[in-house]
Amino acid sequence: MIEKISINKIFSNPVNPRTIKEDKFRKLVNSIEEFPEMLKLRPIVVNNEYGILGGNMRYNACKELGLKDVWIIKADNLTEKQMEQFVIKDNVGFGEWDWDILANTWKPEELKEWGLDVWQPEQEVDYSILDDEDLSTELNDMTDGVKKAIQIEFEAEDYEEAQELVKFWRDSGAYIGSMIIEHLKNEKNKV
Repeated sequence: MIEKISINKIFSNPVNPRTIKEDKFRKLVNSIEEFPEMLKLRPIVVNNEYGILGGNMRYNACKELGLKDVWIIKADNLTEKQMEQFVIKDNVGFGEWDWDILANTWKPEELKEWGLDVWQPEQEVDYSILDDEDLSTELNDMTDGVKKAIQIEFEAEDYEEAQELVKFWRDSGAYIGSMIIEHLKNEKNKV
């Protein structure tokens, strides 16, 4: 049964395996502020002691907004094992977005505002600033004598990991180009 109770009566799961980045948290806070009725339609799920099983981020957003009361539903008929499973299964995204429907039904700005990571066209990078630079010494050092190169783009958050992996394989004496070619061939064969 859904009920409205004091926010001070419930508490976060101390071993909640989900986190949220600050920008997404801000979007969640804004979402609740703009559409508080959503909280009744999707109440926070708690156990018998009022510990949160599902809705930790919504709870934190409600606290951030200074809400005094929240909608909850008590999962009082679940076993301990089922409650453990619920914590994970409630957060697993089994479905996939239909990007065609999204693109043809909603505005990308709205989707982004509502918290969905929306595809954005890649920004053109102006490499002309390198035209006047003589990087031949640096390139020779980087490629260890390999004269041809292909630029591979990475998302900003993946750059450091990619750099570490390239360094690891280079230090191991591997020829990274052949590793990439082999992987790309294998992936092409799957298509």
